[in-house]
Amino acid sequence: MVSPVYKSNGAGNGNLAVRQRILVIEDERDIANLIRLHLRDLEYAVTIASDGNAGLREAINKTWDLIILDLRLPGTDGLEICRRVRQNSQTVPVLMLTSKSSELDRILGLELGADDYVTKPFSVLELTARVKAILRRARLTVDEPARLQRKVRVGELTINPATRNATVRDRPVELTAKEFDLLFHFARNPGRVFRRAELLDSVWGYGHAGYEHTVNSHINRLRAKIEDDPAHPERIVTVWGVGYKMRSPAAGHPGS
Repeated sequence: MVSPVYKSNGAGNGNLAVRQRILVIEDERDIANLIRLHLRDLEYAVTIASDGNAGLREAINKTWDLIILDLRLPGTDGLEICRRVRQNSQTVPVLMLTSKSSELDRILGLELGADDYVTKPFSVLELTARVKAILRRARLTVDEPARLQRKVRVGELTINPATRNATVRDRPVELTAKEFDLLFHFARNPGRVFRRAELLDSVWGYGHAGYEHTVNSHINRLRAKIEDDPAHPERIVTVWGVGYKMRSPAAGHPGS
């Protein structure tokens, strides 16, 4: 079942026609209504899908700025929805809702291309902060000045932020929105070491102790896509005890 789109009449986000559209796929009515209430207060346009089958139809047949996705759903489960969304769109951000006991589902969701997660029970402030951070990062990418939209080349890796495409030796690399943002951030700063907390701030738009696993999962997924041997990476390398960096082509033998 799908509820109609709700739009606030406030002026905070400008004209209704350009309000950012969020799909919430959540079968627990109280949680869905709570999310909708607070996102409407922030002047987002919100659609609620209360089961997995309806959520999947909405997710792949319409255009969204963000999908908030519960992993435990009747009908099509959240992991399958995430997989199908990524088959249809590499760019729409996906924020998962998971339980504290579903560590495996959380890892699988990140591996399938979800951008971030919030664990139940969650605070409304945390959820809305996460939503704003994700949408702010997406908007900044579109609005960045021309100098930041130029192609970046690091060795055999080429990144085109204007088209959000990446290639390795001219071979296209399929990346999710967050994978692209993370790779582009590294490529603009080759040789610089980033702590996980710095990457959370710069790429995800927030810092939160305990969410470093999100960074680790995205690094692993990036390595699987851009490295010749992901078990022995030569592009995005680990600096033990500190964090990660993109190896400069002139640098010596990397870590792993």
